Amino acid sequence: MAAFLLEVGTEELPASFLSSAIIQWHSSIPQSLADNNLKVEDVRVYGTPRRLAVLITGLPSQQEDREEEVKGPPVKAAFKDGKPTKAAEGFAKKQGVEIDALSVRPTEKGEFVFVKKIIPGRQIADILIELVPQWIFGLEGKRLMRWGDGDVKFSRPIRWLVALLDEQVLPIELINGSKKISSDRISCGHRVLHPESVTIAQAGDYVDTLRQAAVMVDTEERKAIITEQIQAASQKVNGYTQIYPDLLAEVTNLVESPSAVVGEFESDFLQLPVEVITTVMVSHQRYFPVFKTGKNQELLPYFITISNGDTAKADIIAQGNERVIRPRLADGQFFYEADLKNPLDSFLPQLAKVTFQEDLGSVLDKAGRIAKIAALIAEQLQLKSDDSHNIHRAALLCKADLVSQMVYEFPELQGIMGEKYALASGEPEAVAKAMFEHYLPRGADDILPQTITGQVVGLADRLDTLVSIFGLGMIPTGSSDPFALRRAANAVINITWAGNLSIDLQQLIERVATDFVETHDKDQAALIVSLQEFFLQRIRTLLQDEKQIDYDLVNAVLGENDPEYTARALQDLLDVRDRAIFLQEIRQNGTLEQIYETVNRSTRLAAQGDLDTNQLQPEAVVDPQLFQKSSELAFYQGMVKLVPQTQAAQQSRNYQQLVSALAEIAPTVSNFFDGPESVLVMDSDPAIKRNRLHLLGLLRNHARVLADFGAIVKNL
Repeated sequence: MAAFLLEVGTEELPASFLSSAIIQWHSSIPQSLADNNLKVEDVRVYGTPRRLAVLITGLPSQQEDREEEVKGPPVKAAFKDGKPTKAAEGFAKKQGVEIDALSVRPTEKGEFVFVKKIIPGRQIADILIELVPQWIFGLEGKRLMRWGDGDVKFSRPIRWLVALLDEQVLPIELINGSKKISSDRISCGHRVLHPESVTIAQAGDYVDTLRQAAVMVDTEERKAIITEQIQAASQKVNGYTQIYPDLLAEVTNLVESPSAVVGEFESDFLQLPVEVITTVMVSHQRYFPVFKTGKNQELLPYFITISNGDTAKADIIAQGNERVIRPRLADGQFFYEADLKNPLDSFLPQLAKVTFQEDLGSVLDKAGRIAKIAALIAEQLQLKSDDSHNIHRAALLCKADLVSQMVYEFPELQGIMGEKYALASGEPEAVAKAMFEHYLPRGADDILPQTITGQVVGLADRLDTLVSIFGLGMIPTGSSDPFALRRAANAVINITWAGNLSIDLQQLIERVATDFVETHDKDQAALIVSLQEFFLQRIRTLLQDEKQIDYDLVNAVLGENDPEYTARALQDLLDVRDRAIFLQEIRQNGTLEQIYETVNRSTRLAAQGDLDTNQLQPEAVVDPQLFQKSSELAFYQGMVKLVPQTQAAQQSRNYQQLVSALAEIAPTVSNFFDGPESVLVMDSDPAIKRNRLHLLGLLRNHARVLADFGAIVKNL
């Protein structure tokens, strides 16, 4: 078995491209090998700022021979009077076989001539020579560039190419205009620590050979060493360091020989909010801050950087980093002190000069709309006057910090500084907290707002954005979602679920849409429908992906083209969540199976009747005088008994009570269908038929309080 090494040497690659390229090769190269009928033992992808490499081990010397069946002409054209025609002879000649090798077998279009051929496997070297350029130039990324006078695109100029099949150089050429890059066994070591070229004897020596040249090619190894070094460095100054995953991933792909360096700054800067200092360090300088304790609430005047240089010059590197961070912290200190000279509400007039969206006015206009929507939500939740007052105040102020000097310079601090400035301005703590919380969640893994003020203002902010942008016709399509509307809708649902907020989303959509069309000439009905469909899709996705609810159970609680269920889901997000989770639980414990057959069968037959789906009272729609069998009377009596149990389950949302009642009546329904006193539902007498369909419709309707059982698949 052979080993193959490919190393693409480049100018310094962006960390984001390197990370993406490694992921892409991890997926595409094994698939490419499989597509070429090549089974290998292992595929390892390596990367540093100056190279992208793959080491494939356990390669066969050539492909396995494979049998291929080739379809020829129809039998009628290939043979006449039992003798081969020119068509058969030509087909045999083209396939390199004798006439005797042809076989006949039937197909959907009649009988055809076939031939089975043995295709010899190709040499592995020939295949790799073809695949390597595809692997390299098949990589996708942002802002790929051309260089030289050719049309070849890559993230950065390619400077060398190593291609070794065991110890042999595999002849591969990358053509870029008038320039040609030919493969060799010569690589490059660390630009500073080992500037000399490196000769790789054979593919399997790659990692060790580059390590001797001060290059650690294994990304995960670099990441682990960086983590260890950061922790050790923080302990030297009696502190603790938080390992930010995104920052760790970025610095890992910025160095080939990592070395942690501790820098220091003046303790006067510690008077700044912790978030300001950490933003400067993490987001702008790629430094790791050092905290006094593991709670990450109080900083020490130190930071840790990951150097790609000579460890012997750590002091010089630290001094350089210190010179860089001081003016950034000084700027932050100046902005902070300048902002604190004025109360937070004094920034509001400036919001009128900041455009939210060309057709939607200023950010001040948006704040006014948020306050109005927040009041609607507070009214639905029947909040106390103090909470409603705080919500109104927070809604008006929630965007005020956007025009502060600090947030203008460091946009990542929006909301964070709003909370600081609100407290400094004497605003109530609930109002200040909402300045920060109304932006939550900021991403898929972020926390959710915990206070009612933050929750309501956050919901109002997102509903304004959703209705306004949808109203302008800017509905997300495919991967295009410039206003992050999917994330906004997900946040509305998740905040409601996490806070157990009894809001009527349907009513809110209608009220906000009405206000929107009063100032914009738009179709209100179409706007409401598009928002309903959008939210239902987000609910469906969150139930399946986050709550792990089976798809058919999600269909059962949301309905399929069922306006009644659509409205119900949007009117009560908590109920649709609880019903879906409950269905999943009774499927797993076997209770669902106990009622499935009778309810589902009744549901399917009831569809042929005309009973309103909201009708639960048997006395109103069933005539006992039309009963012909005792099973009908028993069914009817069971439905009468079921009514108070269903109503109690509706009021308390104790759906176990409903399921237990359905399980109790299941034998009676089974006897109605298949017992000694079974009936023919579709009786020739229209009145009897309708009476029996109403019985089934009643059972369906009681079950619909929980779910549409017609959407549930029995054996998922």
